[in-house]
Amino acid sequence: MPATTDPPALTAPELRELYRLMAATRALDTAAVAWQRQGAIPGFAPQLGQEAAQVGSGFVVDRRRDFAFPTYRELGVARAMGVDMVGYMATHKALWHGGLYDPAQSRFAPVQAVVAGSVLHAVGWAHGQTLAGHDGVALSYFGDGASSQGDVHEAMNFAGVLRAPVVFFVQNNGWAISVPTERQVAGGSVAARAAGYGIVSERVDGNDVVAVVEATRRAFAQARSGGGPVLIEAMTYRRGPHSTSDDPGRYRSLEDERRDAGTDPLERLAQQLLRTGAADQAFLEEARSAAAADAEQVRTKLAALGPRPGREMFEFVYQEPTGALKSQAAAWRVESEHV
Repeated sequence: MPATTDPPALTAPELRELYRLMAATRALDTAAVAWQRQGAIPGFAPQLGQEAAQVGSGFVVDRRRDFAFPTYRELGVARAMGVDMVGYMATHKALWHGGLYDPAQSRFAPVQAVVAGSVLHAVGWAHGQTLAGHDGVALSYFGDGASSQGDVHEAMNFAGVLRAPVVFFVQNNGWAISVPTERQVAGGSVAARAAGYGIVSERVDGNDVVAVVEATRRAFAQARSGGGPVLIEAMTYRRGPHSTSDDPGRYRSLEDERRDAGTDPLERLAQQLLRTGAADQAFLEEARSAAAADAEQVRTKLAALGPRPGREMFEFVYQEPTGALKSQAAAWRVESEHV
């Protein structure tokens, strides 16, 4: 990445807040897997092990002017950006596509289940900022597996040509579902591809939340100042399954996980806080206790959510409903609402 002014060092209060956010993310993520096993939600995509990459990058977003474009695994980003977790988790309860939270207010786009689908959206929004004379930056998330999608090529090419203010944040968690990175990314590096689009890139230790924050701040500064797009490849590890319907034991062993996963990002930050005197053991215990209580509160509120009105399935398909859609809606009302 070209030389830029180094971001200010994180303060002790900021480091403690990062730990609280990561602990809350870990607790809710772990709980959500249990909820799926209990039948409370139909499915979930865990992000165990990726808390530093997600919280660290989301922590940098300025909600007054920036916008984040997630996939279906950015629980930690949503948490760092203050998204309502009940509204976020409503997607995983299949109550509403994209979540019941307000994307415009939260600056966190709807959860995107289409692999690499949100990358194009991010570039379009970012170019819109340029056309409007604004200084907002788009933060686009995708994984090493998604980087092989054609949508990513198109998005990065347009971003490079247009010098769009977008930060491509790749979480390289080692696995494209069941396929290891080395079998689906030529050369083994997503960051290396950026040069072909005239985009600067940086590889960062995705398990080090401080390194992630600093890299993301540098990228945002460049994009915001007109320096063009940046790609960050955060090297981390998916410690759990791709989703709750996946069995990672079919393609890797527990010994593989222990060998390749590296230092737990949450424990890594905890040790840094203790070593530097930024926090003590009592703080860590309080943060973990609060995280567990928060996860239980989300569960209670999520369970209380009733089903959405069925007629909504017809209301947000087209700006101007077609005759066929109107006919289908009328037939549904007769069959379901008896009107």
